[in-house]
Amino acid sequence: MTTAIATDLSHEEAAVRDLCRDFAAAEIAPHAAQWWLEERCPTELFPRMGELGLMGLLVPEEEGGAGLSTVGTVAGLMEIGKADQSIAAAWQAHLSIGSLPILLFGSPAQRERWLRPLVSGERLGSFALTEPGAGSDAAGIRTTAVRQDDGSWLLNGSKTFISNAGTDISLGPVVLARTVDGETEGFGAFLVERDTPGYTTGPKLRGIGWHALDSRELTFEDVRLTDEHVIGDSARGLSQFLAALAVGRITVATLAISLTAAVLELALDYAKQRQQFGRPLSKFQAIQFKLADMATELEAAQLLVYHAARLRDAGRPFDKEAAMAKLLASELAVRSASEAVQIHGGYGTMYEYPVSRFYCDAKVLEIGEGTSEIQRIVIARHLGC
Repeated sequence: MTTAIATDLSHEEAAVRDLCRDFAAAEIAPHAAQWWLEERCPTELFPRMGELGLMGLLVPEEEGGAGLSTVGTVAGLMEIGKADQSIAAAWQAHLSIGSLPILLFGSPAQRERWLRPLVSGERLGSFALTEPGAGSDAAGIRTTAVRQDDGSWLLNGSKTFISNAGTDISLGPVVLARTVDGETEGFGAFLVERDTPGYTTGPKLRGIGWHALDSRELTFEDVRLTDEHVIGDSARGLSQFLAALAVGRITVATLAISLTAAVLELALDYAKQRQQFGRPLSKFQAIQFKLADMATELEAAQLLVYHAARLRDAGRPFDKEAAMAKLLASELAVRSASEAVQIHGGYGTMYEYPVSRFYCDAKVLEIGEGTSEIQRIVIARHLGC
């Protein structure tokens, strides 16, 4: 199913969208159900995506990336998300909060050391913010990094629900921590490379959705780091992260509209084929109204997501629009997935039907990268409340 929005893409943006569509059809869709049931993150995909230039879409060409627009990134992510939400979730986290802090705030040496392996697909990027006792309250994190007499930093604490940090190709997370440097306190972002002494990852977390996404709890016990591991200002890491998070809200909103597009197509196809009372389900007004509402709201949500992306590409403020897009699209995804299962009836609850996987994957979209409640707070602040 296509929309008029697709005609607004540049030649380069459309080429990336088509590349992602072909890759998803050939490399992801045929295996998505098996990966989901096995609860395995197929990390072998990402180096192949790196070879296609897809692992550094938002990174400028001079840094080894594709230098693609946010609009083009949305268009490409849409195609991957319609095939499988777990792979799309891992990819969008890598592209946004996993890579952008290093790009936006890292030194030339840090970008050379860490960003280029991310762009090539050799390594997978992640950001560690959420803790067992601090999620939406980002300022409430308890992980600390204390400056030592020898100039090093000692990192202690734990993080949870961290995607991409525990795979065989993970670079290691950028960790947000409270910093204490003499009399100065703040928040700093530290890149903790895999195999750093004192850094351990727990077993893969199991949830109702995103089964093929690798998400874990991370523990830091007297992890000793140097200033070479500090990304940006050691006292302004929270504001730096929020700058990257705004882009992450656009990409999570894209996951949501891709999920809605996928379940709408599945529901429509099923309704046309399934016969009840002597005619296809699609001929019943009750089913038609469900499909019509999904299609209408999807069109509106897509316009808002692309609007936020275009604002960023134009260098204009986009925080409010990103929050709006994430709020609208994620809540639509949950409603649409539920309606699509309803249209499928009992079959919709069976794993053999892809709609069941999308239904399980939908709920986390209202939680990740800021809950719906946080989005409403952000929007209200922009309204002057």
